[in-house]
Parts: sequence; C-alpha cells; structure tokens
Amino acid sequence: MENVLGFVALAAGLIIGLGALGACIGIGIMGSKYLEAAARQPELMNELQTKMFLLAGLIDAAFLIGVGIAMLFAFANPFVLK
Repeated sequence: MENVLGFVALAAGLIIGLGALGACIGIGIMGSKYLEAAARQPELMNELQTKMFLLAGLIDAAFLIGVGIAMLFAFANPFVLK
C-alpha cells in the first residue's frame, strides 16, 4: 500500500515537472520565432502578436490540464482502494 502511494507521488511530480519543462521550451521557441518574424516584417507585428498570445494561452492551458490530472491522482487517487 505504501509503495502505491509513493509511486503516485512520483508520477504526479513527473507529470508536473515534464509538463512545465515542455511548456517553457514551447513558449521560448514560439517567442524566438515571433521576434524573428517581427524583425522580417514589422508591418505584421500586431497580427503576429495576437497569434503569439493566443498560442501562449493554449500552451499554458495544456500544462494546467496536466497539473489538474496530477492533483487528481495525488488527492483523490482512483488507484488506491480503501
């Protein structure tokens, strides 16, 4: 029983940690591509900025869904029978 709880805690930590890592890398790459595109075509800067913020929100939403699933496993674990 204690092993299952330990593995659940490890899995929750991995879900949150890898999700945060992926979100940070994704937003970093997207930001660099935005700066490159804005430098090449400054007249499209407003349109590109709108799309960049929309994508940043979607990337963060995907990470927060992972955090929600990890919290579900951590606090209301369906795998542990009581």
